[in-house]
This record gives sequence, C-alpha cells and structure tokens, in this order.
Amino acid sequence: MAGEKFFTELFKGLSGKDLEEYHKTVFLNMDSEFALEKRYEYYKAKLKYMGKDVKIGPGVRLVNPENISLGDRVQIAAHCTLVAASKEGISMDEGSKLMYGVYLDTETPDKGYIKIGKRVYIGTGTCLHGHSGLEIGEDSLLAQNITITPYSHIFKDPEKIIYAQGGHTNKITLGRDCYLGMSVSVLFSAGSIGEGSVIGAGSVVVKPVPPYSIAVGVPAKVIKKRGNR
Repeated sequence: MAGEKFFTELFKGLSGKDLEEYHKTVFLNMDSEFALEKRYEYYKAKLKYMGKDVKIGPGVRLVNPENISLGDRVQIAAHCTLVAASKEGISMDEGSKLMYGVYLDTETPDKGYIKIGKRVYIGTGTCLHGHSGLEIGEDSLLAQNITITPYSHIFKDPEKIIYAQGGHTNKITLGRDCYLGMSVSVLFSAGSIGEGSVIGAGSVVVKPVPPYSIAVGVPAKVIKKRGNR
C-alpha cells in the first residue's frame, strides 16, 4: 500500500520536463481568475487564431490546438474537449459559447471540420462530430445533450464485423437562428436544417428540414411553419 507521502516523494523526483508538465496540469485545471488569465496567454501562442477576451475554463482539453481558431469573446466552459484532427479543424466565431462538458471532434484528418457561427450557444453534454463537415449558423441555440453524428456504419454483410464494412457520411448544415431542443439527435442523412427551424426535444432528424419549420418526433416530421412563412 502506498504511504501517506507517496505523491510528495514522487514530486521530489520529477525532472525539469516532468516538473513543467506538472505545473501545466495545475494551471490548466485550476478554477481561478489568475489561472484563467494564464490559460489565455498559454493558448494564445498555441492556437491557429485566438481573439480578444476569450475564456477557457478549467479542465478543457484541446487536441491539435494549431488547428483551432477562436474568435473574440468565445467562451469554453469547464471540461470541454475539442479534437481537431484536420488542418481545417475547428473554428468558433465571435461570441459563441460551449457549456460544461461539450465534445467536438472533426474525426477525419482529410475532410472533417466544424464551423460554429457568431453567438451560437451549445448546451451542456452536447456531442458534435464533423466527419464530412459540420456548419452551425450564427445565433443558433443547441440545448443540452444533443448529438450530431454525420456517420452511419454499414452492416449489410453478417459475415464481416461491422467496423470493417465502412459507413455513410455527409456534410451537416444548420442554418442561422435554429433551435434544437434537449437530447435531439441529427443523423448523417439529415443533410441540412434550414434557417430559423425548431427541432423538438428528443427528436431524431433523419432527413432535411426546410427553413422556418417546426419538426418533432422519431423520426422528426415537420408539423408546421413558424409565423406566416
């Protein structure tokens, strides 16, 4: 059993490189105004682009930061993860927000990317993928625990494992001023959700939604239009 000073003794043996990694871990995870300021300074030198007044919370993980661009006043809450596998990577325009625990992943190193427009709000626990591209228009609102996965595995041949059979993928586009309710799922076949559309909580979107539509259900169906449109 480890002694009462197990980690204290380990600390004494850290090399210069390991000691820097230790302090980096502390400041990247510390919840204080001082640490917030230092995270800004640190990522300013690491990211592809970083605007003014960007706030990155504690416990945020940025994979391939050189492929990530953050506009002015972007806010990334605690314990979010951004994985930018491709050069086009992930971009968040000015005033956009990721709430606690959001996960963004471009997935593929060739054509995957995620573009988030101005003043977009993405709620807690939401998981977004950009295998063939994901674009979210400005002023859109995504509630909690939403999943957008533009990839579907092929499973036609029972003699082959599913993972080895490849899959279907598609670019997903959300127009400006869309509202996706809690726990909405958007599949690869959805393609696009038109400007000003509303998707009801718990719905599964499997085909395109025209602009200014209200769609609900599993699968989601348009039940009416907004206003006089």
